[in-house]
Parts: sequence; structure tokens; C-alpha cells
Amino acid sequence: MKFKALVIGSVFALASMASVGSSPAQASDGVKFGVVDMQRAIQSVEAGKKAKAQLEKEFNAKKKSLQDEEAAIKKLGEEFKKQSLVMNDEARAKKQAELQERVMKFQELQARSQMELQQKEGELLQPIVNRLRGVIGELAKQRGYSLVLEKNENMVLFSQDKDDLTKDAIDAYNKAPKS
Repeated sequence: MKFKALVIGSVFALASMASVGSSPAQASDGVKFGVVDMQRAIQSVEAGKKAKAQLEKEFNAKKKSLQDEEAAIKKLGEEFKKQSLVMNDEARAKKQAELQERVMKFQELQARSQMELQQKEGELLQPIVNRLRGVIGELAKQRGYSLVLEKNENMVLFSQDKDDLTKDAIDAYNKAPKS
């Protein structure tokens, strides 16, 4: 967070230095900042909606599978508790080891599923983000923006609505032919 603040401070310092020796009117005409809410843009463009639906479908399938396995493990655990009273020590230790192994495999499956979903999310969203950046760059050039920042609570504390390019970026993205 400190690094982001340092970067933003440096950008503003450079922008200020670029306008040194200019009148205030010239300085404000020379440097124009815009913002884009990338999260909102990604979730709003058609490709982003499709990606989200695909991710949710995969997530729900994995969730169902994991819930089924978790229920099976709980059932085995309850059965083990009931049967352990009548088991000899060797049988009890063997059954407990089997149960622990199944729990470990379940935890590995959970971690692997989460990793696969994150990887899939990256695969689906990266092309959208790349294309969105190109669209935003074109919008910024057309409208004379010197700099466009990502609008989120950690980077941009305030911006004028007229400098928010999010809706225009969404519209341009959806209208532009896919490359």
C-alpha cells in the first residue's frame, strides 16, 4: 500500500514538474487524469459476464463434489466412533489411519480445486483485461488524457465523474470487434 502511494505521489510530482513555468490554466490544460473501475468493467463487459458464468459453473461443480466427499468422511467418522468401542486396538488403529488418510486426500483435493479455479480465472480474465487496457488506452488518447488510473479505494480517493471512463470503456469494449 505504501508503494502504491509512493507511485501515485511520484506521478503527481512529475505532472506538476511538467507544468512548472506554465500558467495555472496551461497546467490544467496540459495534464488530464482519468480513472477506470477495472473490477466493474470486467464484470460488466459481455465477455466478463460469460467468464463469470463459466467460473461459477465450474465452482459449483467442484463445490458439490467436495461437499459430497466431506459428507462421506463425516459419515465414516461417525461410524468409526460407534464401532471403535468394540474394535481391538489393531483394527481401531488401522481404521483411524484410513480415515486420516482420506481426510488428508480431501484437504489436498480442496487445495487443488482452489488452485485450478484461480488458474482458470486467470486464463479467462487475462485476455479480457488486456483488451480492456487497449480500449482504455484508445479512449484516453481520443479524449486527451495524460494518465488513467485504476479507480479503487486504495489508489484513488476522489475523482470527478466526468473523468471516470469506466462506462465508456465498457461500451467501447462491447462494440469493438474481437481481435
